[in-house]
Amino acid sequence: MSTLSSWNPRGPALSRMLAGTLVGVGALVMVSPLYFMFVFATHSRGAIFSSPPPLGPGSHTLDNLRTLLAALPFWRNVGWSLYVACASALLTVLLCSMAGYAFAMFRFRFRRALFVLVLGTMLVPQFLNMIPTFMVMDALHWINEPRALYVPGAASAFGIVFMRQYIASSLPREVIEAARLDGCGEFAVYWRIVLPLIGPALGTLGMISFIASWNSFLMPLIVMRSPSMYTVPLALRSLQSPTDTQWGALMFGSAIATLPLLVIYLLYSRRLVDGLTAGAVK
Repeated sequence: MSTLSSWNPRGPALSRMLAGTLVGVGALVMVSPLYFMFVFATHSRGAIFSSPPPLGPGSHTLDNLRTLLAALPFWRNVGWSLYVACASALLTVLLCSMAGYAFAMFRFRFRRALFVLVLGTMLVPQFLNMIPTFMVMDALHWINEPRALYVPGAASAFGIVFMRQYIASSLPREVIEAARLDGCGEFAVYWRIVLPLIGPALGTLGMISFIASWNSFLMPLIVMRSPSMYTVPLALRSLQSPTDTQWGALMFGSAIATLPLLVIYLLYSRRLVDGLTAGAVK
C-alpha cells in the first residue's frame, strides 16, 4: 500500500515530455544547417554575410545558378556523380553478396583466416591508401577515368561482413541443400534462391554504397584531373577560394547535391533501418 500511495502518475508523463523536448531540440539543431543551406542558395553573398542573416527565401536563385554554371560544368558533374554512385552500388551489391554467401555457406580451407583478413582491412584508415591507390590507378591508366572511382572499392569489407552476417543469421541452410539436391549448380543457387531471400539486405547495402559514393571526396581528389570529370563534392570544393568564394552559388550547388540524398531518406529510411537490424534479430 505504501508503494502504491507514493506512486505519482505525473512522473512518467513528465519524463516523456522532457524526452520529447530534448528530441525536438536535437532535431532542430540537426536540421537548421540544412535549412540555412537552402535559404542561402537564394541570396547573394552580401546578404548571406549581413547581420542578422536572412531567415527566408531571397530573389537571387537564378543569379546563383548562372554563376555556378559559368564556373563549372555543373550538370555534367552531377551526371558523373549519378553514374559513379549507381555503378558503385550495383557492383558492391553483386560482389559483396557473392563473397558473403561464400563465407556464410561454404566450408573451405583458410576460410576463417580470410574472413579475419577482411575484418582487419576495416581497421586501416582510408587516407593511408592514397599513395598505393594512385600508383595502381596510374599503372592501369585509369587516371581521370570514372571506373577508378567504383571498381577499387566494389568489394568493400563492410559489405562483405554485412552480407555474411545477414545470410548466416537469416538464410536456412536446408533451403540451399534442397536446391543442390534438385540439381541446381552453385551459381543457380545463388541467383535463384539466395538473392530473392536477401532482398532487404541488398537494398540496404545498395543505399549505403550509393550514399557513400555520392559523398566521396578523397578518391575523386586522387584520380580525377579534369574539371569536366569531377564528381559533385570535388566540383563544389573547387569553387572555394581564399579571397573570392561565391557563397550563393556554392550553397545552390550544395542544395542540388543534397536533393538525391533527401529523396532516398524520405522514401527508404524505414527500409534502411529494417535492413540493418533484420539480420541481428533473427
